[in-house]
Amino acid sequence: MDLSPKQIVSELDKYIIGQAKGKRAVAVALRNRYRRSKLPKEMRDEITPKNIIMKGSTGVGKTEIARRLAKLVKAPFVKVEATKFTEVGYVGRDCESMIRDLVDVSVRLVKEEKMNEVSIKAKEQVNNKILDVIYPIRKQENPDMDVDKLRNQILEEIVSGKLDNEIIEIPVVDNAKPIGVMAGMGAELDLGNMLGSIFPAQKKRKKVTVEKAKELLLAEESDKLIDTDSLNAEAIRRAEQEGIIFIDEIDKIAGKNSSKGPDVSREGVQRDILPLVEGCNVTTKYGVIKTDYILFIAAGAFHISKVEDLIPEFQGRFPIRVELSSLTKEDFFNILTQPKNALTKQYAQMLSVDNINLSFTDDALEEIAYIAERENENDENIGARRLHTILELLLEDISFNADGSHPMLDVVINKEYVQKVYNESGLKNSKKKLPLGFNVANE
Repeated sequence: MDLSPKQIVSELDKYIIGQAKGKRAVAVALRNRYRRSKLPKEMRDEITPKNIIMKGSTGVGKTEIARRLAKLVKAPFVKVEATKFTEVGYVGRDCESMIRDLVDVSVRLVKEEKMNEVSIKAKEQVNNKILDVIYPIRKQENPDMDVDKLRNQILEEIVSGKLDNEIIEIPVVDNAKPIGVMAGMGAELDLGNMLGSIFPAQKKRKKVTVEKAKELLLAEESDKLIDTDSLNAEAIRRAEQEGIIFIDEIDKIAGKNSSKGPDVSREGVQRDILPLVEGCNVTTKYGVIKTDYILFIAAGAFHISKVEDLIPEFQGRFPIRVELSSLTKEDFFNILTQPKNALTKQYAQMLSVDNINLSFTDDALEEIAYIAERENENDENIGARRLHTILELLLEDISFNADGSHPMLDVVINKEYVQKVYNESGLKNSKKKLPLGFNVANE
């Protein structure tokens, strides 16, 4: 996608409040990929991504920036936690598994696109298969009816959905349970796929609705129309050239060497991740992938350790460092009101299902923002996640009592009600429950 850095930041602003430095850094990194793609191959091969380290407390938007960036350009994206890995030879996931996970995501993305491309033809074949199942039954019921007329009538009913609830029996592929996947020595061995390629797929007859039959047969017919080799090759290429790996909790593996040698849970992990960031070949079940051009974004709070505590080689592979600021009252207020997926909008939409018209006054939102800022200052700073805690506290009684059996009711949350609930240490401990239809603004 040909987006300028300003356009990228503008798109991120729709979902993420503040953190301009972080957004600018990832926007430039993404644009540099586009610039690189327009260069001659000789120069293009020499240019590698400038990896990023984000420093900031939990809940300030580090992961969301990377995730939204990947979603914006439909790039393969995986998030991993550095603490889940361990040095080779010790119990834990090997670091190369993050590359294999990225390829798996890329394969799913490409397969979805390919299935959309062949969907029209696949649906035609599915409808004809279902027609072949239903036709003999209908023919027995209407022996004198013209063959073509009967088939066209049945096909029309299948396409329109009139027969979706009718039970039919179809042959489906019997997917055997996976035997297991073994990883080690930089390779991955899928025993299920190996045996599947030796023995033909077995089919069994299954009674399902026409609607379910469409779903099962569509996946089967789409697979037949897709060239697996080209799909895997495109998935590998996309993972190599467009993949983004977000390594969280990178500060947990930062630490100075002790006199006894490298710390297994810290420096050892850094040294195992390093070849992936520097660029190497990793064998996956879909083929070999080069990691040279994957964009790595590392993040951590760095409350105890510092970025400088990472080994020098690791630091050198993450030349861009961005510090994300803690969220203020103003940020919390904006988070509650501005994003397309704001929490207040989410709760309002969910409760509308049960005939609750939920709204918040501005002074209520300001009070929630103030409480969130104060709680983060006085307690553990969990960033925007504090808003989830507060809103669940405020809306627990409404969510519990709403069941949709009543007419649409207006529920307005104002400042006084927010203070009341907060001061009473939550609705769980409050003797007075909020009755349905109670308008706190008019209390």
